[in-house]
Formats: sequence, C-alpha cells, structure tokens
Amino acid sequence: MPVVIDLSKYRSLFFRMVLLAIVFFANTTFNSAQAQKDDTVPLYESQNDSLNITAGFYDFYDSLGSLFFTPESSVPHIKACSADSLSKAYNGDWSNDQLFVFSKDFDVAKMDDSIRIILQDNEGHCFYQPRSGIMTSNFGWRGWQFHYGIDLALHTGDTVRCAFDGVVRITKWGWGFGNVIVVRHYNGLETLYGHLSASKVVANQRVKAGDILGLGGSTGRSTGPHLHFEIRYKGAPINPNNFIDFKTFTLWKDTIYISKKSFHYYNDIKKVAGSANYYTIRNGDTLGGIAARYGTNVTALCYLNGIKSTTVLSVGRTIRVR
Repeated sequence: MPVVIDLSKYRSLFFRMVLLAIVFFANTTFNSAQAQKDDTVPLYESQNDSLNITAGFYDFYDSLGSLFFTPESSVPHIKACSADSLSKAYNGDWSNDQLFVFSKDFDVAKMDDSIRIILQDNEGHCFYQPRSGIMTSNFGWRGWQFHYGIDLALHTGDTVRCAFDGVVRITKWGWGFGNVIVVRHYNGLETLYGHLSASKVVANQRVKAGDILGLGGSTGRSTGPHLHFEIRYKGAPINPNNFIDFKTFTLWKDTIYISKKSFHYYNDIKKVAGSANYYTIRNGDTLGGIAARYGTNVTALCYLNGIKSTTVLSVGRTIRVR
C-alpha cells in the first residue's frame, strides 16, 4: 500500500522560511549599501571613454553621478538656509540648479568703475587654500578653447576645502565639470570646484574658509584626478592668479579691485568666436573629406577639436573646421 504524505501542514512552515529568507536578503543589501554610503573615499570612476569631438578632452561620463549628492537628512548637524530666504537676500539672484548666475545689470564690456573686494581682514573675512597641489593647467587659451579656471593636481579622495566664507549654492552633476560645487561668498565672489568624487555639503549650507567641501576626483570631462578651480564675479570668470599665489598658496593682497582689465580676455574670445567656422557631421563624412572641402588638413582638424585621426565621427555632431 503506497504511503500518502499530507503536505498541507508543511505549507505554513515553507512560506515562513521563504519570508525569513527575503527579510535576511533585504537586510544584507541595505547594510551593504549603507556601508558604501558611509565610505569616506568613494570612487565613482567612469567606464565610458566616449570622445566629445567638440571639446579638447576626452569626455569620461560618470553614470554614477547621482551618488555624489549628500542628502541633508543624512547629515544631522548640517542646517541649511531656505532657498526662499536666500533668493530674497540676493534679490532673486540665487539658484540651486543654474550653474552660472549672470547678472543682467553687469556687463564686463561696459565697466567704468572699479569694484572693491575684501578677501581677508581682521573683521571676519578669511581665506584658505582650496587644495595645495601642482598647477597642471593655467587660466587662458588651451588649444582653441578658453580655460576659465586653473587645474590643481591631487589624488582621488583628497580633501577639497572652501576658499572663503559663504553659502553653498550648487552641489550637483555639472556634465563637463563632473561633480561640482559652487559657493557664493559674502565678498561678492563665487568659487567653483569641479571633477569631485564626493560632496560633503548640501545646497544652501553656510560654510567657512577651510571647511571641507568634498573629495577630489576625475569625474566629468577629465583625463585624470585634479581639481578644476574657478573664481567668478556675477557669473564672469576672473583669473584666479590675480588673487592667489599658487606657488605659496597665499593671497597676493588682502583687498583687490576688479575693473575692466580683470576681464581683458573677453574681447579675444569674442573675436575667436566670431571667426570660427563649424561643420555638422553627415552620413559618410570622413575627416579627410571635410579637410579637403574646407581647404585644411586632418592634423589641423584634430588639433582644433581635440580628437584623433581614428576618431569615429557621429552623425549630427559639430566640429570646428577653422
């Protein structure tokens, strides 16, 4: 006579075991994610080395850029100002999304008066070097592109500090800048810190000179770990070398004056932009064919666009031909 086993009494036990397994797996995953989040030196290295043919550098797109943000709720000691209060304080000249906020009332080409900027004094204005490192690229022309800041060498995970007291306006993914932070300072300047691997601040947070803003990295359009550092006034870039001696990492003067001469590069950029010619890639185009059409050569095209002769030309992309 065959033995008949009643499985009904085992069903409840089976489902309980399945439920316990699910809970255990979920808890393990959460703890792993939390451990990764708490890592003080996260590396968000890109695996995509696609070439941006309109730029002078390889475009390493960091698909993990969203991990850069530091949620305010995860940092209990941080108390950020409200965006509304800051917008009112700056007459609407405040944005946590727009990377560069240009003033409609400020035109560098029409400056008549000098503007006094206090960098350091005994009344609360302080300075701290954002990062002590060798300057690997200066402010000015780099090929046919203009470099609006300076690059300082560092290792991924090195601390990057705030130059002056102020309020964090931007902490986000800024495409070419990668993970980027912008701080609005009380002296009227803004400083930008690009290619970071991690942020240690939140938008609208008050910071002091020397506070840690983030960790160095190589996100965005970057060929290796470095800090891209900019100083701007009402959205317009100013040569950081006018403020800081990057050999000693000290201020040249405690107070400086910004004038039309501070933006002498402006007219040169306008001239180059006006004389430049561009071409949109079509199906079947080659660098040799484009060069012949515009009376130039492949070497010149590669130099103007920061590409190689073997670069695959994507239909619809734009390259400079003169």
